[in-house]
Amino acid sequence: MRGYLAAVAIFCNEVKGKSMLAMSRDLGLSYKSAFVLAHKLREAMSEEMKGRRIGDDRPEAEIDGAAFGGYVKPANLREDRVDRRLAKNQSGKRKFVVVIREKGGETLPGVFKTEGDALSWIRSRVEPGTILHADEAPAWNDLHARFQMMRINHDQAYSLDGACTNMAESFFSRLRRGEMGHHHHIAGAYLLRYAQEAAWREDNRRTSNGEQVERVTKLALGRKKSVDFSGYWQRHIKA
Repeated sequence: MRGYLAAVAIFCNEVKGKSMLAMSRDLGLSYKSAFVLAHKLREAMSEEMKGRRIGDDRPEAEIDGAAFGGYVKPANLREDRVDRRLAKNQSGKRKFVVVIREKGGETLPGVFKTEGDALSWIRSRVEPGTILHADEAPAWNDLHARFQMMRINHDQAYSLDGACTNMAESFFSRLRRGEMGHHHHIAGAYLLRYAQEAAWREDNRRTSNGEQVERVTKLALGRKKSVDFSGYWQRHIKA
């Protein structure tokens, strides 16, 4: 039990995520044990996002998307390199994290094949009457039929005439730095868990470490069988 509590404290104390290689060294565990334990803590964090509605207590929210994973290493010789923007030259593992973030409120991330695939999810999770801020990406154009939209062209400015997506960009900054500095590879089945962890950390950035540890501990103790890792040790599911 002391080891579990130490793991929660170490995990919550990080700002942009925790390296599982470092966690395994801190606690004297195998990398695999640390990896599974951290993902169960991410599952616990995600409990606070179940059924979350954006705009129920804040009148404005921001939406944005960013691509993660699927990196294709360029060939050594210049003449052998291909245009990696073309679908035929991609790995197929690249996905988009789409985030809806209330201005001064809560954050809700999702993972989709394209930004356009997130539209029905956005409609189902955002309260009618909410003012949405978005960038100039054409994927968000169809949302004008249901929401009052404020668009910002980032080629011109970061914020203009009251429209901006800086809060959403702040979330992506945390997730991207966590990917580059700690996790390195977050594509695939667990990308949503990393996004939910970043959202929880972003929403609780003003909360004291002690309160964060207490909340995550309660969430973990209240969870049922793991969604992602039930059967992992028995090799019934793949990592």
